[in-house]
Amino acid sequence: MTPVELSRTVLHAVRRAVDAGELSVAVPTRAVVAPPGPGGCGDYATGIALQLAGPAGRTPLRVAQVLRSHLVGSDGITDVVLTGPGFLNISLDRAASGAGLVDEILRRGTRYGYADGAGGRIVQLHCPHDLRAVVVAEASARLLRSQGALVRVTAEGFEPAWASVLGAEVDAVGAAPAELPVNVRPVPAPVSAELLALGHDAGRWALLQPAAHDRPRTGDEHLVQRESNPLFRVRYAHARARAAARNAAGLGFTAEPGPVDENGTEQALLAALADHPRVLAAAAEQRAPDRLARHLVAVADAALPFLLTVLPRGGEKPSAAHRARLALAEAVGAVLAGGLALLGIDAPEHL
Repeated sequence: MTPVELSRTVLHAVRRAVDAGELSVAVPTRAVVAPPGPGGCGDYATGIALQLAGPAGRTPLRVAQVLRSHLVGSDGITDVVLTGPGFLNISLDRAASGAGLVDEILRRGTRYGYADGAGGRIVQLHCPHDLRAVVVAEASARLLRSQGALVRVTAEGFEPAWASVLGAEVDAVGAAPAELPVNVRPVPAPVSAELLALGHDAGRWALLQPAAHDRPRTGDEHLVQRESNPLFRVRYAHARARAAARNAAGLGFTAEPGPVDENGTEQALLAALADHPRVLAAAAEQRAPDRLARHLVAVADAALPFLLTVLPRGGEKPSAAHRARLALAEAVGAVLAGGLALLGIDAPEHL
């Protein structure tokens, strides 16, 4: 079961409770599921009972007890534990949920984590005459569009070099109407020869990876091809994932989602991939592409040890386990490529 499917399962539990007369509420359009917080347990947690308690005229704990009775026994769910004031902590059948997650990522490709259809929301981002603000606004616009919003980006000033070197773009330049104040204003990064020398990909990463309130570092550390460079690790993990697919084809086998080994490496990687849709939604809502950048580093760091185990070794013949690991590697490649594209950064096939 994937996070999206789990969210639908939670909503179905609410609907069944309403139909049975156990709750008198309007069924929400969305149920947020996320990794458990402090004091939680299981694979995912949801606070939907706290959300419904007021309209239902019940305590959150009582609402959670009602919903638990409809969640326990659902396909793919092995246990539901209540913690705190009314959080539902859900444990999944990991073998089935892992294979389902990989299958969903491969089916959706680089658009995994995107919202289904346009939401009709209209957002206008306006930034000052500042390079970093323009790049952050542009990346934020991509994230918002991935979540179904219609977005327009304007700036009070723009320089041609920003487009030619860093590929920055805006929809219009000039003063905005009085009712539209500047709403994207990260700590500026002075436009220097050092910054522009980083080029398109490293330059954008240098401006996007730090949080908006942090001053970016624009030295050549972003060009170093070693593990100390987070951008290198992300792009290297993507290239390794693509190489695994090419080498597997040479050995005569292809990917097939299935159970992966029950060890910490694979489970940490699956957890990072499963968190991708939530990260995209949060980064879009908060206009914070740095959240996506840090998430891609986390995915890459979880993936690099795993990618060493994908292909058969020596005279070993490809097995179902190898096909499942290859599918997981291809899922890693899709997530990293899609995430880098939202930041406006290339994902090379070879590195």
